[in-house]
Amino acid sequence: MSDIKVTEHINKADKTLFSFELLPPLKGQNFESVQRTIDPLLEFDPAFINITYHQEEVVYENLSNGLMKKKTVRKRPGTVGISAAIKFRYGIPVVPHMICGGFTKEDTENALIDLNFLGVKNLLLVRGDPQPGQKNFVPEKEGNSHSLDLVEQVARLNNGQYMDQSLQNTTTTDFCIGVAGYPEKHMESPNLESDLHFLKKKVDAGASYIVTQMFFDNQKFFDFVKTCRAKGIDVPIIPGLKPITSNKQLVSIPKTFNVDLPEGLVKEMLKCKTNDEIKQVGVEWSIQQSRELLKFGVPVLHFYTMDKADNIRKIAKAVF
Repeated sequence: MSDIKVTEHINKADKTLFSFELLPPLKGQNFESVQRTIDPLLEFDPAFINITYHQEEVVYENLSNGLMKKKTVRKRPGTVGISAAIKFRYGIPVVPHMICGGFTKEDTENALIDLNFLGVKNLLLVRGDPQPGQKNFVPEKEGNSHSLDLVEQVARLNNGQYMDQSLQNTTTTDFCIGVAGYPEKHMESPNLESDLHFLKKKVDAGASYIVTQMFFDNQKFFDFVKTCRAKGIDVPIIPGLKPITSNKQLVSIPKTFNVDLPEGLVKEMLKCKTNDEIKQVGVEWSIQQSRELLKFGVPVLHFYTMDKADNIRKIAKAVF
C-alpha cells in the first residue's frame, strides 16, 4: 500500500484539506498515546499526518557521590516505526520528518530506504534545532548541515543516485519533498529576503510543497505567499497553525519560534484567570484565523497538535 503524495492530494481536492502533526511517543510509551491524538480527529478526514523526528540529547545525571554523569539519550525514537503503524492501521498518508542533527548522510539514506520499502511517499525535510543547551546547531561529522543538503540528498535518491556510487541497477525512489517556510523569517536568518533566497533554492533543488512555521497574524502569511510568488516560488504553501494553550506561551512561543503574538490576542489572554480560559481564547483565535485562511483559498489547514487533540477538534468542528 503506497501513499498518495501531498501534491497529488492537493491537486485532486476541490476544497481545503485538513492535516495535523504529532510527536512520536516518549520512549517507554506505546501506540495508544498516538491513537489518543488521532482518533478524535478522524471525523475530519485528515489528508495526511506528519510525524516529527528527534535527535539524541545530552543529559546529566546526579550521582550519589555528588558527581554528574553525562548520558546521551533519544527521548522520542521511532519516527519510521510510528509512520508505518499509522499508515497501515489507519490507511492515512504519513509525512515523516527528516532532520540533519544527530544523523550522518548514511543514516539518512538508510532511513529513506526503509521508508521507501514501506511505501511512504511524503517527507518534510528540516534542519532541526540545536541540541538542548547548545546555542548553535552543530551537524554530525558526516552529516548534512542544512535542509538544502537534505533536499539535494533525497532528490539524488529519487534519481537512483546512492552514496555508494559503485552500486549498479539501483532503484529510484519517488519521494514528494516538503520543506519549511517562515512567514516571519527563520530566527537565524539575517532578514526575510535572505530566508526566501534559500527557500527558492530548496524548491529549485526538488521541494514540491512548503509548510509554514506557526503564525498568529494572517496578514504575515498573506504577505509571505505574495512575496514567494513574486520570487517564482510556485509550489503549494500550507499554513501551519497552533492554538495557544497556556499563559506561559506568551513568553515561550515568541522566544522559541521567533513569531509575534498580535496585540489583540495578548490582550484577550491577559484577561484570563485560568489556563482553561486561555485555551478557549486560543481556540477562538485559531477558528478566526482558519476561516480567513479558508477564504484566502489555502490548499490545506495544518495544525500543530503537540499531541493534544481536544482543542484541534473544536477548531476543526467549527471550520470544516
